[in-house]
Amino acid sequence: MAAGLRTVILLSFVLAVGFLLIILSCALWQNWLPLLVALTFVLAPLPNALFSHCGSDDLSSSYEGSAPIDLGRFITAMFVVTGFALPIVLAHSNVIDPKACAMSITGGGLVYATILAYSAAFSQEESDYD
Repeated sequence: MAAGLRTVILLSFVLAVGFLLIILSCALWQNWLPLLVALTFVLAPLPNALFSHCGSDDLSSSYEGSAPIDLGRFITAMFVVTGFALPIVLAHSNVIDPKACAMSITGGGLVYATILAYSAAFSQEESDYD
């Protein structure tokens, strides 16, 4: 139980640092467009979560691929690429400062990594003996 609590505390600290970097990238240069990165990284795991239960067949033992699962992964990948590419495009077009771009990408990466780490650490494997 103590290891789970430590994991939650560490993940919440990293998530807070990620959001702090994103908010600072907006506030220090008085341009709130990098805040869209937080939105894309928060929305990124949702398609995987929604489509992961679609198309699962308990009778087949081999993974043949499922269209809804692949669609969820594709939409998730689209959100992740958008989260990294949007600040770069905004910095390239001189809409935001390049330092704000770097802070926004770093913060967004921390936010998405925290979400992935939380889902990996607390995913429950289904047991045949339950």
